Amino acid sequence: MTSVLAILIALVLLSYASSCETPDQRSPDHVAERRAMVDLIRSRGVSDENVLTAMLKVRRHLFVSPDLQADAYRDHPLPIGSGQTISQPYIVAYMTEAAGISKSERVLEIGTGSGYQAAILAEVAKEVFSIEIVAPLADRARSLLRSLGYANVEVRTGNGYLGWPEKAPFDAIIVTAAPDEIPKALVDQLALNGKMVVPVGTGAQEMVIVTKNKDGVTEKKTIAVRFVPMISKPR
Repeated sequence: MTSVLAILIALVLLSYASSCETPDQRSPDHVAERRAMVDLIRSRGVSDENVLTAMLKVRRHLFVSPDLQADAYRDHPLPIGSGQTISQPYIVAYMTEAAGISKSERVLEIGTGSGYQAAILAEVAKEVFSIEIVAPLADRARSLLRSLGYANVEVRTGNGYLGWPEKAPFDAIIVTAAPDEIPKALVDQLALNGKMVVPVGTGAQEMVIVTKNKDGVTEKKTIAVRFVPMISKPR
């Protein structure tokens, strides 16, 4: 009887200890948090399974500082230094889906930042070319993406307004900072039937989907957003 009682007490204590574990202790790689994040993104209307799979796979907590990792899977932006942010997960998924990227396509990203959006793009595209104007952020993102095995991503330090003409044309362009108007150089670097997803505005901002076809360019305004300004517009 004593041994049975001891076993029961041990089981109760083990159950209590499990219930007191933090999410990080239960899921050291934040798998549960990523699943919850993806469920929320899906509930907000993102339905592209390739995008959702990428969001589930890429470990967002690796792209923020250690003191912010507990918040990495909450649906809001986080600071990454130099006055820049990592976009909220829903917006990352929304922009990736809106660009309509396939595995055979080449993508230009303006504003590498932490490298998180580039990693998501690398999961759904053939090649990703990403430009970051802040050199320390570009260096950090390049190193992190390389360490994570993203051989199909190339990061350069430069002015995003100018694009990457020697690598053009691009099937899709994603801009993760807000210009006051759509940069003409980026439109010129879009391939025929390509799409650019870009937040536009100085105060109130709107997401704009630019599509290039044989008759010219169309612009579709979608949701209200808030991004850091796109800096260093060329004169």
